[in-house]
Amino acid sequence: MSRWIGLWLGALMVAPAMAQAPRDNLVLGMQLEPPHLDPTAGAAGAIREVTYSNLYEGLTRIDRAGGVLPGLAESWTVSPDELTYTFKLRQGVTFHDGTPFDSSIVKFTLERALAPDSTNAQKPLFAPIAGVTTQDLATAVVTLKQPTANFLYNMGWGDAVMMAPNSVANNKANPVGTGPFKFERWVRGDRVELVKNPAWRNAAAIKLNRVTFRFISDPQAGIAALQAGDVDAFANVAAVEAIDQFKRDARFKVVVGNTEGETIVAINNAKPPLNDVRVRRALAHAIDRKAIIDGAMSGLATPIGSHFSPIHPAYVDLTGRYPHDPALAKKLLAEAGQTNLSLTLHLPPPAYARRSGEIVAAYLGQVGVKVTLIPIEFAQWLDQVFKRKDYDLTIIAHTEPLDIDIYARDDYYFNYKSQPFKDLIATIARTGDPTARNRLYGDAQRMLSDDCVNLFLFQLPKLGVWNAKLDGLWENSPLQANDVTGVSWR
Repeated sequence: MSRWIGLWLGALMVAPAMAQAPRDNLVLGMQLEPPHLDPTAGAAGAIREVTYSNLYEGLTRIDRAGGVLPGLAESWTVSPDELTYTFKLRQGVTFHDGTPFDSSIVKFTLERALAPDSTNAQKPLFAPIAGVTTQDLATAVVTLKQPTANFLYNMGWGDAVMMAPNSVANNKANPVGTGPFKFERWVRGDRVELVKNPAWRNAAAIKLNRVTFRFISDPQAGIAALQAGDVDAFANVAAVEAIDQFKRDARFKVVVGNTEGETIVAINNAKPPLNDVRVRRALAHAIDRKAIIDGAMSGLATPIGSHFSPIHPAYVDLTGRYPHDPALAKKLLAEAGQTNLSLTLHLPPPAYARRSGEIVAAYLGQVGVKVTLIPIEFAQWLDQVFKRKDYDLTIIAHTEPLDIDIYARDDYYFNYKSQPFKDLIATIARTGDPTARNRLYGDAQRMLSDDCVNLFLFQLPKLGVWNAKLDGLWENSPLQANDVTGVSWR
């Protein structure tokens, strides 16, 4: 009898230890739901936040520090003239449907991005490519038209991930990549579910068996979900006023990090009277950047004076270029004959945009500019503002890394046309010396500021809140990503 009692007591002692085994699933909250799941066919950052490094992989990979690492290319060499990149590809890699990855995939992916009918939102990343050849199954050779200093970095963007010809048509709804997680299902309006890919080359290093991305558009509902444990983490908390309460709660870890998100009041530079630099400068003098940061971001953002991240070594502080000066704003408007100006301000769903918009409208109203606020959903913003350019003003954070070159694009939604700026960006792309390139980036920042292309507000902070027992989430966002490949529970 005592023998059975001993076994029974032993089982009781083992049970608590078994209950303490680390969890192998993660529920990650996001405010915006992606419109689809193909990062090579859409501009929405939410697509990459779900898919980057989790579902899809590129030739190179950007890590949490913004460095360039091997991805599906395990190594590469660059010719002395910097025009030929020879990529040695990882062997034995397959897509989630079993399709082999080889040099033909590289050729297909890059040529698709370059095609006249390409819908890639970052098509200029691929413009330097003159051609792609398949030396053998494990070797892809990319030839450039001119030296491109950031080429390897560009190949690490979410827009440059590898796609297979037989699945690419359906990747928006049923994504098939080579990554450590596979797509399981998408419950529209609620969540996307991923499961671990046991065939991935280093599957043993992936500690999560399941990842759920929960979409909660209302900031307060997101806070409630965190507190109730319905979600384990928000990599980007929208309700900035809740940060202090989470700092006081030992159940959570709060990380205030950096993003590449230049938050701007974008201006339609082609639409009269906004095509008059005096009007744009008047709007810049009318607003109080510090008050916007305090009111919309609880003071947790860094002011900017041009389209460039303050953490980059080439950053130039231009925040003093247009000080808050209502009298000067009125004077400039009068000189431009715009004393009764009325404008629309389209505001997508993110809290930073809606809250900033109310403050911006109030300040513009103080100098006689009537602003009509128009809240819109993100899909409508992408169509009306980004695609059709049907707007006066809008507020958005551009979260792509080192993206000052968007101002050199012929058909971008700002409608900014400057040949000197285009020439400067082309020179930067050809400049390999980092010191010289950074100096030129400074010139580009000053040019945008002088032309007052947009109203540059602040660098969007990364306000992360997650369960204190979680490890491996990114503290900063060097690009649009919620990379969970290194996440584990204690």
